[in-house]
Amino acid sequence: MHTSAPPTMRAAVLATPHGPFVCRQVPRPQPAPGQLLVRIHASGVNPLDTKIRAGAAPHARQPLPAVLGLDLAGTVEAVAGGVTGFAPGDAVYGCTGGVGGLQGSLAEFATVDAALVAHQPATLDMHAAAALPLAFITAWEGLVDRARVASGHQVLVQGGAGGVGHIAIQLARARGATVYATCTAAQADDVRVLGATPIDHRSTPVADYVAQHTGGAGFDIVFDTVGGAVLDASFLAVRRTSGHVVTALGWGTHDLAPLSFRGATYSGVFTLLPLLTGQGRAHHGEILRAATRLADAGLLRPRLDPGRHTLETVAQAHALVTDRKARGKVVVDVRG
Repeated sequence: MHTSAPPTMRAAVLATPHGPFVCRQVPRPQPAPGQLLVRIHASGVNPLDTKIRAGAAPHARQPLPAVLGLDLAGTVEAVAGGVTGFAPGDAVYGCTGGVGGLQGSLAEFATVDAALVAHQPATLDMHAAAALPLAFITAWEGLVDRARVASGHQVLVQGGAGGVGHIAIQLARARGATVYATCTAAQADDVRVLGATPIDHRSTPVADYVAQHTGGAGFDIVFDTVGGAVLDASFLAVRRTSGHVVTALGWGTHDLAPLSFRGATYSGVFTLLPLLTGQGRAHHGEILRAATRLADAGLLRPRLDPGRHTLETVAQAHALVTDRKARGKVVVDVRG
């Protein structure tokens, strides 16, 4: 009796922390109820992906051996029971795995929770769409869900030229805010072209830029994408009484006295929570649908590194990020 072999796929597999990515054939997953089987075209590389690879993210562990990759863009190959709104051939994107035992996007296929994805923008190709999910979800949860950014707000984005920062600038401006962003002098033009006023944090003390841009009152919203000393500086830059500081990297120990003396409020964002707990996943899909609307309205574009990478060169893609040599978001083209 002849039995056909189970389907396989090509994947970049990591066996040990800091180890090499090995491209090999692995079993192709099959979608369970509530899931989509996605043929992956592109995988975005985030700084968090490199930390997961190094075993240096205790809040984002991935048991090894594993396929990494948080963000993906691809086409729906199959739709399991209990899923509505998607059909084979649909172009989708999302932050769907690569952590907590969930298979990541450095493979030709993945089964993903349909709640986590959305139809990708018609104005972006797969390469660009794969650069958005984690960064946009982080920016939305900070600026919209936590800080309720709106027209008339003065917003300071700490690290405005970074992966999350440059998305946060665009999101805040799309919602009517006036945006300022800290950066280096070399990054000022990158920030300015996004519509934000650049602030050279290396040469301008916090008190000086608060005085210059807010008359000393402070910013309505300070969104920190850097952490550490920059989060401490954010407590000094926020508006008295009504201001709000939100951070995507509040992992350290911080003195809250400066924030308390200003009567301001604080919150943190942990974007991976729905992936790790299974709770709140539908909201990620909602956020990405908002990203699609903004992108198709011409209000959202990821800045992309010009390099091209494949499953065979994932290590070089990661090195660009860890060595801080990327000139925009690094993306791996899984399907040529």
